[in-house]
Amino acid sequence: MNHQVVIGAGPVGSGIATHFARHGTPVTVVTRSGGGPDHPLVTRIKADAADTDALTRVAGGASAIFNCANPEYHRWPTDWPPIHQALMTAAERTGAVLVMTDNLYAFGPGSAMPMREGDPLNATGEKGAVRARMARDLLAGHAAGRFRATLARASDFYGPEVRGAAMGERLVPRVIAGKRASLLGSLDVPHSVSYMPDVVHTLVTIAADERAWGAAWHVPNAPAVTQREIVHALATAAGTSVKVAAVPKVALTALGVFSPAMKALRETWYQFSEPWVTDSSLTEQTFGLAATPLADGAAATVAWWRAQAGSTAPR
Repeated sequence: MNHQVVIGAGPVGSGIATHFARHGTPVTVVTRSGGGPDHPLVTRIKADAADTDALTRVAGGASAIFNCANPEYHRWPTDWPPIHQALMTAAERTGAVLVMTDNLYAFGPGSAMPMREGDPLNATGEKGAVRARMARDLLAGHAAGRFRATLARASDFYGPEVRGAAMGERLVPRVIAGKRASLLGSLDVPHSVSYMPDVVHTLVTIAADERAWGAAWHVPNAPAVTQREIVHALATAAGTSVKVAAVPKVALTALGVFSPAMKALRETWYQFSEPWVTDSSLTEQTFGLAATPLADGAAATVAWWRAQAGSTAPR
């Protein structure tokens, strides 16, 4: 069973697929478009992640199924449940370990900081409640012996390949150019961020280690700093100086008239206006993993973005 299945080809899914392919393991990447990394050991399949029978066929003989799907932000309440059910059923039918890429939304507003794996899942908003149900269903299914499963929770992504995120294409290119940058919420409260290669490494690790199965884990994150300090780290790596401003909550209301995604962000405003900090010591101690220091991650992020700009520059 030396074969992996990855659902989704965003930065997490592509990172996992590339990791396995580079280490000589065949990978099947499933997306609606049939996209994914270009590698001889990567097979790209066009299929709907909510199609249970299609997933079961693809995952036959696989060691693990990695749920790296990414429905549109404002469509989580409608799109996630059928995808999640299909993945759990496919894991049950095939015996593959189901590994879910998760976030911190399930903890909800007012959570104790830092957030730990065993803390209550108190989310009340639509998106947080969906993620809480998914985590509970996954771990309940494992406990009942229906399938084997685990999950890893990450905070806001940054790093190579990360585009559509708060620390992605709306921020890093501006920092590199020395232009004014804007971020949601408070600029001066601590906020954990997850470096993409650390997210990939954590998911690959828990998929193969039986100690991880049946439990939730937190991706190792460097010590939390403020959003202003994150921008400063990126600017230092880029050799620029950048002014940073806070986007007020009222702006989301105005932008939400035209953008469903912006409207959906109002639910999670607390994640940026209040401290949002994780404790990943359990993951680090159990598996010997460590977070990439912010300065190193910022340098790699800037280098990747500069390489993208160079590859598209006119010749």
